[in-house]
Amino acid sequence: MRPAGVRASRVKASDVDVVEIYDAFTINTILFLEDFGFCPKGEGGRFVAGGAIAPGGRLAVNTNGGGLSCVHPGMYGLFAMVEAVTQLRGQAGRRQVAGANIALAHGNGGLLSCQAVTIFGTADAV
Repeated sequence: MRPAGVRASRVKASDVDVVEIYDAFTINTILFLEDFGFCPKGEGGRFVAGGAIAPGGRLAVNTNGGGLSCVHPGMYGLFAMVEAVTQLRGQAGRRQVAGANIALAHGNGGLLSCQAVTIFGTADAV
């Protein structure tokens, strides 16, 4: 089932400045980027390999390093929300995404069967 976060909020993928995706396994990031519409299905590998989500790339993804390198306590979705809000407040220090106004935070559980998505925006974005 496709996560409905971007679609249900009426925010287009192209509107999102910061994406915090649950990444307990390396393939998760690619699959969820496709599912959220940041790249076409089947193109996630090329999207990532082409540098789109690398620091300075066209889409800021897991700016805190993601669950695999930052922290993965089993409830990473909470940390994704904290990082999304930190980015929107402009308080992320060296990892700050300039001009971030809309952020997507995503959590996953239940053997990849349950999804939770939040879309955050600054006062300028709403």
